[in-house]
Formats: sequence, structure tokens, C-alpha cells
Amino acid sequence: MNEEEIKNIIFQLLKKIAPDTEPSALQPDENIREVLNIDSFDSLQFIVSLNEKLGIEIPEEDYGKISTLKSLINYLLAKLKSQLS
Repeated sequence: MNEEEIKNIIFQLLKKIAPDTEPSALQPDENIREVLNIDSFDSLQFIVSLNEKLGIEIPEEDYGKISTLKSLINYLLAKLKSQLS
């Protein structure tokens, strides 16, 4: 899975969580929750959706590492790569 595919999955899942927003307008270094005005419950739903869709476990202590689009994509790419090893 490449960066573009991961980005599309992120946008799809964010759109389900926050249907009145435009996730594809997110800039790489913007805070996802702040820009899309997502509360902590919806944020958790988003992370659970990512877990289910990609088969990647994101532990709670890593939530701070995935606050921006860029950091989330890099995190997921690294997790997917480590699963293949």
C-alpha cells in the first residue's frame, strides 16, 4: 500500500466521522482534530476505524504521534512496512 492509497483511506474514514467537513483540504502539517473540529470521541472512532480497515493496532500512547496528516501517513506506512517484515 502506498502513501496515496493510505491518504485516500484516511479521507474516506474522516468523512464518515465528520461528514460536514472536507478532509481532502487538510494540509500535511495541520492538526486533524483542530482543523476538522473533531472531538475526542470521534477521534477515537476514527482510530478504531483505521485499526479495522488497515489491520494496524495503534496503541493509545501513540495517539500524540498521529495528530497531523503527514505524521499519520508516515506512522501508518511504517506500521504497514513492519508488518511485512
